[in-house]
Amino acid sequence: MTVRDCGTVDRMVTLFSRQYGKITAVAFGARRPKSSFAGCLQPFSHVDLLLARNRGGECIRQCEIIHGHRKLREELPRMVYATLVAEIVTELWPENEADSDVFELLVDVLFTLEERNPRVAAIAAAWQLLALAGFAPEYRRCVACGSVISLPAHFNIGAGGVMCPACGGSQTNFTEGQANLLAKFLTLDFRSPGRFTVNAAVLAELEKLLGQCLFYHLEKELKTWAFIQRFEQPGKG
Repeated sequence: MTVRDCGTVDRMVTLFSRQYGKITAVAFGARRPKSSFAGCLQPFSHVDLLLARNRGGECIRQCEIIHGHRKLREELPRMVYATLVAEIVTELWPENEADSDVFELLVDVLFTLEERNPRVAAIAAAWQLLALAGFAPEYRRCVACGSVISLPAHFNIGAGGVMCPACGGSQTNFTEGQANLLAKFLTLDFRSPGRFTVNAAVLAELEKLLGQCLFYHLEKELKTWAFIQRFEQPGKG
């Protein structure tokens, strides 16, 4: 859930639901001191809502907190990476298009962002979201001819993945280390991620590639992306 002020006392909430996908709704009077919404309509919260439709669209009638994820709002690095994940979902998915896989991923990722290295969790989540949106990268076979790739090789974002020397030229910007970490991220179970060590240099390379892929598919830079570099800290997943 992301929240912004609207009018003098209202709040505009963008949320992702299991049944209806991304929804934008107004919480009338939510900024009043005695509003019942004051404590529950917080960014990154998992909530149970009762919505109603009026002439202007959806409005929130009732709200009950399932899990507040307070830690994501209190620690700046975690807040930044949680915002990145939320922004990716907001940009990649249209309004009112249900996707239960995305919903379940978000529920699990929020817990991981609270408890583990938020940079690693957010990058892994971003790659999985790209895959769920239909932009899964090919990193073991040439996207042009289908031959098995010997890494390092050229990664062509526009083509959707790696290319052999015959199809993509001699440039090599995608390594075996990146392929292995990408495979780990794409298959990571956020409900039970386990403990694993991440090479800082490989993580930085894969994060750079992620940023390029997001820019290509969204045709713009995410607002959060410029802030991410300030908080990057290598560590364990």
